[in-house]
Amino acid sequence: MSPTLLTRDVPPRTAFALEQSGVHPLLARLFAARGVKTPAELDDGLGQLLPPTELRGSAEAARLLADAIEQGQRLCVVADYDCDGATACAVALRGLAMLGAAPGTLSYVVPDRQVHGYGLTPTIVDLARAQQPDVLVTVDNGIASMAGVAHAKALGIRVLVTDHHLPAMIDGAVQLPDADVIVNPNQPDCGFASKALAGVGVMFYTLLALRAEQRARGRFDATNQPRLDALLDLVALGTVADVVKLDANNRRLVAQGLKRIRSGRMQPGVAALFAAASRRCEVASAFDFGFALGPRINAAGRLSDMTLGIECLTTDDPLRAAELARQLDAINRERREVEAGMREQAELLLDTLMPEGAAPPAVVLFDPEFHEGVVGIVAGRMKDRLHRPTFVFAIGSDGLLKGSGRSIPGFHLRDALDLVSKRHPGVLKKFGGHAMAAGCTLAEEDFDTFDAALQAVAQEWLLPAALARTLATDGPLAVEYFNPETVAKLDAQVWGQGFEAPVFCDEVEVIQQRLVGEKHLKLRLRHQGQLRDAIWFGRAEPLPGKVRLAFRLSLDEFQGQQRLQMVVEAAV
Repeated sequence: MSPTLLTRDVPPRTAFALEQSGVHPLLARLFAARGVKTPAELDDGLGQLLPPTELRGSAEAARLLADAIEQGQRLCVVADYDCDGATACAVALRGLAMLGAAPGTLSYVVPDRQVHGYGLTPTIVDLARAQQPDVLVTVDNGIASMAGVAHAKALGIRVLVTDHHLPAMIDGAVQLPDADVIVNPNQPDCGFASKALAGVGVMFYTLLALRAEQRARGRFDATNQPRLDALLDLVALGTVADVVKLDANNRRLVAQGLKRIRSGRMQPGVAALFAAASRRCEVASAFDFGFALGPRINAAGRLSDMTLGIECLTTDDPLRAAELARQLDAINRERREVEAGMREQAELLLDTLMPEGAAPPAVVLFDPEFHEGVVGIVAGRMKDRLHRPTFVFAIGSDGLLKGSGRSIPGFHLRDALDLVSKRHPGVLKKFGGHAMAAGCTLAEEDFDTFDAALQAVAQEWLLPAALARTLATDGPLAVEYFNPETVAKLDAQVWGQGFEAPVFCDEVEVIQQRLVGEKHLKLRLRHQGQLRDAIWFGRAEPLPGKVRLAFRLSLDEFQGQQRLQMVVEAAV
């Protein structure tokens, strides 16, 4: 189904004001269309970051950590098995060491997705006990870990939860774990303006608060305090890889991380991942985080052990980092193979669900051969293809079905699970997540009940307008901007979730078209009186002679030569 191509509204006064302040005319139009109202919002300096004082719990966390460091207590970081969790763990370990945690007092544990499940479970607390910790510090998890926190407290271990996920809801009321301190912008009564902070961002802010507390205690002053901005390459990577909204504060974090990487200042593991992915650090972009580095780290948590990813990000030995990056690259190739097989099987399941080709309000898929570590990726692929909320399930090591879901605008997935849980008590053993991504656990015999329940919620909530696929574009691109300089200007910006990269749209005449690699459509177009090259990745069907295209502008590099080309996203 071809999407309806929409053109973003550009407030003319805002665009003019941005241009008058010195912003390039094209960028002024693009920024204004994405809600930027003042030049100050485009200032990505460190001084423009929101202060940690606004983040509820950060001051208490700073005091807890400062006391623990002063007393030589043991701190154990409880990580998560995705890229956000891995980078947050690396930021915690590196940052706490920078701020004075003595050698031998820092350790970490990370759950195995298929053995321990998600978060600070009692099992993970028992695993962490081997480190004899005085304090557990969760990163990117813990806000819904009532049982795990209670278990740790019963053992006399203090718990600091740093997380960004939504708290659990019980009978319509927020339920929080009984941790010593919770730092989470999405907990009740937190006035922090950036609710979209990733888990790695929450940990970074906790370190900023700790450093401020240590300054107040006289441990450091402004001239000799550790430079925590050295961790921003990791913060940027985790923020983009977790696909959180790139609001102004998150864009500043990512921009600062990219500046460090482009100038060659990064952790050895980040440099090694760029090399393993054949990407160039000097022209690093948010795209590299989301589609090159992030998947390689995530692959470890999906198919192997996230310890590999964390070790890659925490080692200071470039040779060790390079070896770990090569291992992560190999695991990612295996992940792609597993994913390809699962997608093929998912397509067969869809044929039985959609005999007439019409998609149901929500899609729920399960096959005994599905791999638990890849269900989220496949759910995302199916969601993109059908434009429907999608859940994909696999059998976990405990015999229960583990599902991962991806959603579309207008359907809050975590809230939908909450309603399913209320209507069918006991069906969902566990659930949690965000508006656009969530997970749940259920017994195999309850699969059909869950399927019908989610369909019912989708039928009630999703209006026909939400089920219609649309693509927001930035309208035509003026002929004077069809050049490599424009590509460089666009690539230098921070684009991502909630601040989408530019997609232009215009009428073209198709002069030539042929298949390359059996699945990509190579095009020669006439556009604005000029002949242009274009490619549509993953498209095999030919186009009519005249068509309206949505496209991105890019530089194609082949045998050392660069050519401008249009990368087609859609056609109507």
